[in-house]
Amino acid sequence: MTATLDGPRLAPASGGAPKQLVIFCHGYGADGNDLIGLGQQWRGLLPEAAFVSPHAPARCGMSPMGFEWFPISRLDPGEYWTGVQQAAPVLDAFIDAELARHGLDEGQMALVGFSQGTMMALHVGLRRERAPAAILGYSGALAGPDHLASEIRVKPPVMLIHGDLDEVIPVGALHLATGALGAAEVNVQWHISPGIGHGIDGAGLALGAEFLRTALATARV
Repeated sequence: MTATLDGPRLAPASGGAPKQLVIFCHGYGADGNDLIGLGQQWRGLLPEAAFVSPHAPARCGMSPMGFEWFPISRLDPGEYWTGVQQAAPVLDAFIDAELARHGLDEGQMALVGFSQGTMMALHVGLRRERAPAAILGYSGALAGPDHLASEIRVKPPVMLIHGDLDEVIPVGALHLATGALGAAEVNVQWHISPGIGHGIDGAGLALGAEFLRTALATARV
């Protein structure tokens, strides 16, 4: 039986029905509350967007107060690949349910991930039947880059942002991801935040918000 996800939500700042949807995928050991604050900061720029930040499906083995999309015992690309495949169906089902809830389609939806959540957003977002408006990933990685060319189904615009001092997922993961995405003819933008570890700085937040605004602006109802 597939788990059912849920988490904190924000209604559009406009006060009307959502015309856009932003779904956050949090990092390992965190929960949906970790990223919903980004929605608070971005509501002014995306006033017609609803935001939702589901808790990942399993309690985290290394941080029992948090959640995980899949277990991680070490920085192992093999674990990443196995994990995203196992967790993909539950995130796919959540996306379908949220789009149906709001009467929207994929072109009015963006996926935003952090760390392990970036792995999930990239894996699922590039393999759906219809393309999301955008995928924005912070401090993450592309799981199974060697599999992308044979499995990619859609090519939404992607932006990846990473700190050059990231001690959890080294910034080299950004270069591996952008190389594989570019080879698959995905429109990928990237930014390296100087002096930043495994986190997001103000410049990264601003760049991400503008990327989403531009991508979603073409999908108004």
